Amino acid sequence: MSAAEQDLVALAMRWAPKAGQHTTPIPALQILRADATYERVHSMHRPSLCFIVQGAKIVRVGERTLRYGTEEFLYSSVELPITGEVVEASSRRPYIVLALEIEPHIVFDLVSTSESAERRKAQRAIFVGRDAQMTDAFRRLLECLADPGDAQVLVPMVIREIVYRLLRGPYGAAVRDVGIADGQTHRIVSVIERLKRDYAEAISMAALARLAGMSVSSFHAHFKKVTTLTPLQYQKHLRLREARRLLLTSATTAADAGYQVGYESASQFNREYSRYFGLPPMSDVRLRK
Repeated sequence: MSAAEQDLVALAMRWAPKAGQHTTPIPALQILRADATYERVHSMHRPSLCFIVQGAKIVRVGERTLRYGTEEFLYSSVELPITGEVVEASSRRPYIVLALEIEPHIVFDLVSTSESAERRKAQRAIFVGRDAQMTDAFRRLLECLADPGDAQVLVPMVIREIVYRLLRGPYGAAVRDVGIADGQTHRIVSVIERLKRDYAEAISMAALARLAGMSVSSFHAHFKKVTTLTPLQYQKHLRLREARRLLLTSATTAADAGYQVGYESASQFNREYSRYFGLPPMSDVRLRK
């Protein structure tokens, strides 16, 4: 490990002295640490930039598998249902990741008027990258944590630099589209918000397409290009995750959980739940007990 890498690890571990999720004086920045590998953790990945200080992780969304490691980053411009596996971590060399939420207004501020007016094709919302200048920017961001004055004055500048680096990188179009009011990604985000709110309802593809301002065929293609999932697959993931939350946190039977999240067939719910989580819903009911 180089001296620069050692410095970055030391800075991160000051704020993450043990395994777990740690807040920082920067509201948009969290530090996650794991002292051992783990498999198949399901979560909703918020729009963010996740920079690995040390270790490695595999993320799966839909049929895509993305691996990223030390000094690489994962960016997502929309909220996505993922499974994550930490594949490199130990007590001697913990897995450490910096999770920075990217506000769309920062992207909007950095996108020029000419770029905003240009019609663009839909861009895939999640990707992995590496940039030495990004590494340096995250090091300076961590250095700001020790001084409230630096945090107040310099942090907004460093975050803007990080977003600028994203925009200048090979996947800049995917980042840029979030800041364009009529961009394809921006339209898909509005549909995702509707699906999150009304996940238990039967929503027609035509209604979602109207919300996105597209034809049904165009909407379906753009949604899958951005999220790697079809709209119905995305809704199913939302339903199954909410069902699991109900089973683990409330006195709900498997049949009731399936009904509450929109399933009309108990057998279909059991089948899809088992396929998604690897265990039948009754296994989570027993965990609650």
